[in-house]
Amino acid sequence: MSRIDAQARMILAGTAFTLSIAMGLRQSIGLFMPDVTRELGISVSDFTLAIAMQNLAWGLGQPVVGALVPRIGFRPILVGTAALYVLGMVCFALSQGQLGVMMGAGILMGLSLAGTASAMAMAVASRPVPLAVRSTVLGVVSAAGSLGAMIAAPIGQGLLQGYGWRAGVWGFAALAALMIPAAFMASRVDRVTVSTAARDAERNGREVLREAMRNPRYLTMVFAYSVCGLQLVFLTTHLPSYLVLCGMDPMLGAKALATIGAFNVLGSLAAGWAGQRASKPLMLGCIYTARSLVLLWYFATPPSPEATLVFAAFMGFLWLGVAPLLAGAVGEMYGLRWQPMLQGIAFMSHQVGSFLGAFGGGLLFDWLGNYTLAVQLGVGMGLFAGIMQIGFSGAWPGRRRERLA
Repeated sequence: MSRIDAQARMILAGTAFTLSIAMGLRQSIGLFMPDVTRELGISVSDFTLAIAMQNLAWGLGQPVVGALVPRIGFRPILVGTAALYVLGMVCFALSQGQLGVMMGAGILMGLSLAGTASAMAMAVASRPVPLAVRSTVLGVVSAAGSLGAMIAAPIGQGLLQGYGWRAGVWGFAALAALMIPAAFMASRVDRVTVSTAARDAERNGREVLREAMRNPRYLTMVFAYSVCGLQLVFLTTHLPSYLVLCGMDPMLGAKALATIGAFNVLGSLAAGWAGQRASKPLMLGCIYTARSLVLLWYFATPPSPEATLVFAAFMGFLWLGVAPLLAGAVGEMYGLRWQPMLQGIAFMSHQVGSFLGAFGGGLLFDWLGNYTLAVQLGVGMGLFAGIMQIGFSGAWPGRRRERLA
């Protein structure tokens, strides 16, 4: 880490703080579902449809903002989407029905995440650091992004229990406002010059995209990432509700989300360190497989506070570590110039899975009155995606395409 200069450290600090708040609020939004549905008279599937639309808007917006980076730079994207996050939380706090929830916690929050969350953070953090430490740095930034849930979940639950869900959302809006100066600091990355080979400088985005769409290893990574999104958003949206349904203390959901955030720090650091030394695609497949087995273990038996926190610890360790691995793999395949766009496409697939995890889980719950089938589908798809990713984890064809010294 001593090879990182002062300007790079400032960029990384702003990026990590923005990512931390953005992901912490997003992962904790499910805490409000029982009270919101009861007060506004909407169903669980109505609420989860808003969360599903959030993930869909996030996914559709990700490749767009990624493609805009080479044209307008990072600053307008980072600062603008941070401000949009605040607007989304205000809209959610003022909502009087499903439309307000859909716009605030759904579409506006989703569009803002396209510029404040992990895909853009990994693209920013890749630029100001040398190749020799890049994977480790991405792991550190991703780990910092995990700290937000440790702050947001207890604050949101405390305000919810003491003053109601609207107070909790207003608290989230105040936290979101802190992202704006942090995003401005991170946008200094526009001053960093990225060296590219002459051939890559001449190629346009369409040529790179066509090449990627013919690469089975890239496509496998995109598919597996969609299943990753399905599993994670199902948990963040439905775990608090599942625990209440099982008669657990409502605060246990907040504790579980905070535990996920805490152990995510360790998992992200470990993934970044290992990604500097081993095959990133192979590690992705191992994480997807292990995560699915942990899900199978937990939901196969009635929950207890102790088992829930152990489960949250395992899931946290296997959570955001995929972000630095995927970012590093894309950068190795196609270089840093088009990394935001191609990583954005992979993340769009992730968010399609997230849509299914949030909304599909709500539909199955409303239909069956339990989460059994939703969990079975999530575990089965996760095992299939993990094995498939491992099967395509050989050396990338052709020479490495890394372009930043």
